[in-house]
Amino acid sequence: MARKRMFDIEVVDTDLFLDMPQSTQNLYFHLGMRADDDGFVSNPKKIIKLIGANEDDLKILIAKSLIIPFESGIIVIRHWKLNNYLRKDRYIETIYKKEKNMLNEDENGVYSLGIPNDNQMLTNGQPSIEENSKEKKSKVNNKAFVPPTLDEIKKYINEKELKVDGLHFYNYFTEGNWIDSKGNKVKNWKQKLLTWNGYTESKETKAKNAMEEFLNG
Repeated sequence: MARKRMFDIEVVDTDLFLDMPQSTQNLYFHLGMRADDDGFVSNPKKIIKLIGANEDDLKILIAKSLIIPFESGIIVIRHWKLNNYLRKDRYIETIYKKEKNMLNEDENGVYSLGIPNDNQMLTNGQPSIEENSKEKKSKVNNKAFVPPTLDEIKKYINEKELKVDGLHFYNYFTEGNWIDSKGNKVKNWKQKLLTWNGYTESKETKAKNAMEEFLNG
């Protein structure tokens, strides 16, 4: 399990989240810190006792659709993949395969049990967190693409701890008028950086394995 966890502002800065008691919000953060790489927590009741919360806080998180409970006592954080991006070389799949197979994911990686119902509205008439996320992403996608500066690229590389050569990335796409290798116009340079990082890590892994094989005879 990774030691670093993240929380997306689109989840924790909503009225849905902020209207909850402080103890409930605190429990959500502690569950997030102790979840495995797929967002599963096997001991929510132990965590409740550890931080001085109560089971009503857990019930609120369930009622607000922020976590999904299973009959086994395991819970999963519903917006886990909105909160966290994990590098492939650091990702360890959950051991709770039965529970994971009961979940569906929408295009944002939001979990749901059974058939997804992404258009469901909250009882107070407010749009759900995933609807807010979709609306914001739609607005972003409709905006004209603005090429990043070299400083912006380097800042994002440092922030995400990527292994991409920022200058090479910048020069490659600037000279190519921000057209990718498939001939498509780049719409999201950050996502393109993550893709490049995956290629870089794959090459490094192959080179490392080849060297170890050579040294070991």
